Amino acid sequence: MRLFLFDIDGTLVSVRGAGRAAFARALEDTYGTAGAIQQFDFRGRTDLSIVHELMTAAGVHVERIRAGLDACFEAYARELTVQIGDGSRVHVLPGVDAIVRRLGQRDDVVVGLLTGNIEAGARIKLTPTGLWPLFRVAAYGGDDADRRCLPAIARDRARGLGYDFPFDRITIIGDTPLDVACARSCGAVAVAVATGQHPTDELASCKPDHLFSSLADVDRVVSLLTAP
Repeated sequence: MRLFLFDIDGTLVSVRGAGRAAFARALEDTYGTAGAIQQFDFRGRTDLSIVHELMTAAGVHVERIRAGLDACFEAYARELTVQIGDGSRVHVLPGVDAIVRRLGQRDDVVVGLLTGNIEAGARIKLTPTGLWPLFRVAAYGGDDADRRCLPAIARDRARGLGYDFPFDRITIIGDTPLDVACARSCGAVAVAVATGQHPTDELASCKPDHLFSSLADVDRVVSLLTAP
């Protein structure tokens, strides 16, 4: 048995700036400022770390940041729902639909998410794609600010379904160096895909176990991912 954990933004879908716009509104509503959000690097970061880093840099006291987190994420989910609208802003990246469905049909595979998004954000972004129900376990960016802590959370949730995956039977698929570092931190298989904002050569320098320019070649990708 294997557990495949997919990142969302830049790996499964592009939402064309909806997340940043929703965060800006939520931070302003909750803390009175969005800080330097237009210059902030969202890539590979968890939603918890985004709030803490932006608001700390803006001079907001840590206790006030913590006290406002629930309200901030509720405002973010409301605004993200508005930004996503009818779902036409959500672009499923090449090969993704077929790969997720094909893996999900296998008896020796569990498909899940390991994402910097909070659960509500993940659901809002993926529901228009029809893929949301296929992810059986997940670790979210609201579970821990440190992405490297998320594989253990996903593993524990898989245990709740009756599966006990050693880390070397877990594959983490993402589009940033932080996704590769996350896999390396726990001994999982690291798969990088250059469909986000990091080019292939930059991802290659992180030495993932597999590197794809995209997931468009479905047969090849599935074959490599599921090879003994």
